[in-house]
Amino acid sequence: MAETPPAKTVALEDRKQSGGKLYAPSSARNAGPIRDILAPRLIEGARVVEIGCGTGEHAEAVCMARPDISWLPSDLDDAARASASARAREIAGLQDAVEIDASTDGWETGPGTADALVCCNVIHISPWVVAEGLAKGAETLVARGGLVFLYGPFLEGAATAPSNLAFDVSLKQRNPQWGVRSLDAVTGLFERHSFALEERIEMPSNNLSLVFRRPE
Repeated sequence: MAETPPAKTVALEDRKQSGGKLYAPSSARNAGPIRDILAPRLIEGARVVEIGCGTGEHAEAVCMARPDISWLPSDLDDAARASASARAREIAGLQDAVEIDASTDGWETGPGTADALVCCNVIHISPWVVAEGLAKGAETLVARGGLVFLYGPFLEGAATAPSNLAFDVSLKQRNPQWGVRSLDAVTGLFERHSFALEERIEMPSNNLSLVFRRPE
């Protein structure tokens, strides 16, 4: 009997569906706060590439606030891409979702150049090689002066929230290659690829928004 290929879907919560769109409980809570941080930091007419768009709710929220931008969402999950594309049919600037695997060499050559690379709630539910591919690809993809925006939980030594420590244990039980990433490790990774941490912003539920900037 042939082996069943591994599922591409990584969803840690039940998602509802309506009219071709998926709705995630976490996105209902964090799409607004992410929009409020990201939207004012994008330049006029910004070209945005998102890795791991999920339901597309984050892209939708930012594009509704910034109709001048062009946003390309991507995901490995067929259902997620269909959901984001359903939103794209209604929202100015939001493009149909594409499949991008940031762990593969050369993924960044597909989208062209961008002013911003966005990745929310991905690197803790994927192998570390995804974070490495994200940083390496960003060095080619993102224009000088552009930014990388990461959102999610992070480990910060003794200052780490107990809920994030427990989440880290839970993730590693699901998959030993997953886990809440060290902020120092992530910062060091992007620094090695020409991005400096410009802002560390505390978010609800012990998450962080990180803004990395590529020098002009």
